[in-house]
Amino acid sequence: MEAERHHRLRIAKPMPSSAATTLPPPPPPPQPVQASAPGTGTKPSLLVTATQLIASTELTPTEQLIQEEKDMIEHLSERKPLMSVRDIARGIVYSDPVETGWKPPLRLRRMPRAKADALRRRWHILIDGDDVPPPVRDFRDLRLPEPVLRALRDRGISQPTPIQVQGLPVALSGRDMIGIAFTGSGKTLAFVLPLIMVALQEETMMPVVPGEGPFGMVVCPSRELAKQTYDVIAQFLAPLREAGYPEIRPLLCIGGVDMRTQLDVVKKGVHIVVATPGRLKDLLAKKKMNLDNCRYLTMDEADRLVDLGFEDDIREVFDRFKAQRQTLLFSATMPDKIKNFAKSALVKPVIVNVGRAGATNLDVIQEVEYVKDDARIIYLLECLQKTPPPVLVFCENKADVDYLHEYLLLKGVEAVAIHGGKDQEERERAIESFKTGVKDVLVATDVASKGLDFPDIQHVINYDMPAEIENYVHRIGRTGRCGKTGIATTFINKNQTETTLRDLKQLLKEAKQRIPPVLAELGDDQLGDEVRLAKESGVKGCAYCGGLGHRVADCPKLEHHKATAIAGSVRDSNYYGGGGYRGEI
Repeated sequence: MEAERHHRLRIAKPMPSSAATTLPPPPPPPQPVQASAPGTGTKPSLLVTATQLIASTELTPTEQLIQEEKDMIEHLSERKPLMSVRDIARGIVYSDPVETGWKPPLRLRRMPRAKADALRRRWHILIDGDDVPPPVRDFRDLRLPEPVLRALRDRGISQPTPIQVQGLPVALSGRDMIGIAFTGSGKTLAFVLPLIMVALQEETMMPVVPGEGPFGMVVCPSRELAKQTYDVIAQFLAPLREAGYPEIRPLLCIGGVDMRTQLDVVKKGVHIVVATPGRLKDLLAKKKMNLDNCRYLTMDEADRLVDLGFEDDIREVFDRFKAQRQTLLFSATMPDKIKNFAKSALVKPVIVNVGRAGATNLDVIQEVEYVKDDARIIYLLECLQKTPPPVLVFCENKADVDYLHEYLLLKGVEAVAIHGGKDQEERERAIESFKTGVKDVLVATDVASKGLDFPDIQHVINYDMPAEIENYVHRIGRTGRCGKTGIATTFINKNQTETTLRDLKQLLKEAKQRIPPVLAELGDDQLGDEVRLAKESGVKGCAYCGGLGHRVADCPKLEHHKATAIAGSVRDSNYYGGGGYRGEI
């Protein structure tokens, strides 16, 4: 241990006794203690240290803003990591990814790094991570079973999309991944095909027994998205079963459906589960299903799942894992706040980014119109005539959905409606009739904006502009899918805040779309500061919600979440009393 070090003032020695008759010279004044060099054995005083810190922290106003934003995001991300309580208690930290045994062909493994980087640049793929597998441009090089390749051809899929070019080899090799790509880019296949391979491998090595499973799981924020993902998985499992491969049993685990039918599948032994957090948590809590053997987890629309609404449910699910798993997160929007927080659940993750997180699809023509409240419903009828059906109309609240639905029916329009207040059977029936072309118009809240695939939609109408720009990106992503061109018409008026309109303006500019006069009038006084902040901090726009028209200090979504949290704490305090933990009951 280093010896304790003291500082002493240097005092002049007394004169010899023979010279005692003369007064000794006064001692020199105390010298200021100088900061010592390392290894000299002298520790600088706190005053000197504080002075040095003050001198070293003389930041420019821009640097101060960047530091404040960084501190704010770190504070927002300082929540419990997404790890099981068992791993935290035992201090278990996984340092190596899950082994799957999959490898790309030798010629791809020997591909020079410069060539791989050139391919990624051509496909506009950005990666971040160590030892990233090479991009694969042909499904045959992925070593998938022939029935799966045939099913891809039958669906008209001949080449992988950019997110699949890099995402599939990353997922098949067992690496944890954060996948970011615009809506309609083929993210679903990037995690469904590796999931099927995991289930097939486990069933081949040791067949599942009654009550066992699952081996892989997909968690979605909405029932409709879970049902759609389940249907995609079933489309690839059917040709495998017909070709003589072992039977793979999937389970759709969502609310609004009789739990007994779901338990019947679990009792037989299940390989794959597609679930929403609520019903999944319910089954696990009742010990009707366990995750003892689950080693593959995908969180689709991960920003919604990790966000405030589902965070506690997701933590409870993570607590049920008994061993290491491969974790994949996919979304079109992934703000830094969510990305940093989600990394706590991943082992040596690879980030695959096709375009900026939160950017809109360039295949969507965005039209923004200023329409007064009382004129919107008349203008809606005009907009419905721009393109042939099917057309998707979004509203912010359930009451508007019901009102528009009734109005369109009275006008002779074949329309259906869905929102969170309708039962599951009615929602499924509405979506099915819309997808099959029986109905021409679907009126919906944001429940239909998260990941749902309507390949034939040419037109999306935003009856009102959503308060959060993330929801706008998800909404208009329902059209312009798979390389097709679509139109998105958005009504705006004085009800929208200036921050929301600035976010919309910057999003339109980024996508090289026409800026309407009402948005062009918004001044660009702070544009120079925004560009400088983005350049120096490396973060474009708000790191909390992804909006391009403001910074995190002015984020309306953050303010809303703060107000909600405060209201919740006040409500708890009023209910339980004011003192102690939860007060006195």
